[in-house]
Amino acid sequence: MKIMRDLSLSSILVLSLGAGVAFPQSLSGTGTLEFAAYVSPTAAKPEPVRDFTFYVLTKSYEDIKHEIAEANGAPNREKFIAALKLSPELREWLKTHEVLDLTMPGLDKLLTADDILHIPEVLLAYQRSNSGGVTNGIPKPKYKDADKTENPAKYEKQHQEYFTALKKFIQGHPETVAGIELEMDGINPARKWAEAQNSFKRRVRQQAPMQAQTKYLVAKVDTNLEGRASLPRLPAGSYWVSTLDLDAGAGDSRLKWDVPITIEAGKTTRIELTNLNAADPFKAPEALH
Repeated sequence: MKIMRDLSLSSILVLSLGAGVAFPQSLSGTGTLEFAAYVSPTAAKPEPVRDFTFYVLTKSYEDIKHEIAEANGAPNREKFIAALKLSPELREWLKTHEVLDLTMPGLDKLLTADDILHIPEVLLAYQRSNSGGVTNGIPKPKYKDADKTENPAKYEKQHQEYFTALKKFIQGHPETVAGIELEMDGINPARKWAEAQNSFKRRVRQQAPMQAQTKYLVAKVDTNLEGRASLPRLPAGSYWVSTLDLDAGAGDSRLKWDVPITIEAGKTTRIELTNLNAADPFKAPEALH
């Protein structure tokens, strides 16, 4: 692989030997890394990644992000639900279902008649969805709030009769549950959950490049106009070639790399960075449950 020779080592190589970096394996020998990077747009020829900075790290960049995510404490779903200002019944339902978006299409398929009757917010949404005479034959409550204190026995009897009749009606007319998600927007916790996750992801994205370059950086190099670069005198060991959180683009393709390599003493390691060994640029940090 022909490498551009007129670039001085000082312009393409930054070894962190004096920065307290813990190099893996042996320092008794050095080797050379040569690589070329290409991006292939859909239905087009590969294009070289020109004048782009690549980093050689002692740890996978994905693992660095995971390390930071663990240190920052990813949003915890159960703690998030427990802090919501919702009824205990709805919080419990959210805990036992893989759902946080109460406005999602198909919510009606997840709700049973018992769920509707025993979760106050859902019952209210169902009643609103079927109010105004839009639903024929739906039972109407006969109990009065005043009877709850003045005549509790009457209130309880009529309340139970209403719930029995409503349950039978819901089971016989499941189509009346359709569209209930439209009445749940005011209490939907999905926005707050998304905000918590996005804030966490921003912290990881902000901290990861600095962590990579101060704690795990071995060298960095810019590619030439042919998309190629060379790093001589790398201590023998295992590393990762990374673009950190920067993506290289051509046409409709956007790529990042986090590729493991092994440098052997006295030898040249040659690799090609392409769409085939690129990382997913849209992958979210782990531990977000």
